[in-house]
Amino acid sequence: NTFQDLLSMLNAAAQELQIQIEQFQSNHEGDLVDAIQKAYGDADGIVINPGAYTHTSIAILDAVKSVNITTVEVHISKVEEREEFRQISYIRLACVKTITGHGTDGYLEAIDYLCEGK
Repeated sequence: NTFQDLLSMLNAAAQELQIQIEQFQSNHEGDLVDAIQKAYGDADGIVINPGAYTHTSIAILDAVKSVNITTVEVHISKVEEREEFRQISYIRLACVKTITGHGTDGYLEAIDYLCEGK
């Protein structure tokens, strides 16, 4: 599956659920922080896969905490079965749920979880 396949899958799910989603991807920590802060007052929920920033970014953690938007952490792989340093997740401190190892379906599970809470 490509990144474009993932976006198409999420758009189809949003249409079926009759919700509006905004997708954002960046390899730059500051851009991710900006996108999270931009969601303040606009978004009802955030689904985030911070990749390697999971284990390093206090800035992303602080951004999620500051906007006070219900957030779900998603990882395609089972990070709990990977290297020891990947067992640390700063972002998890600000998330209501973590989904790991479900492939790209984890994103759909996160969206469903957020929709159930509304």
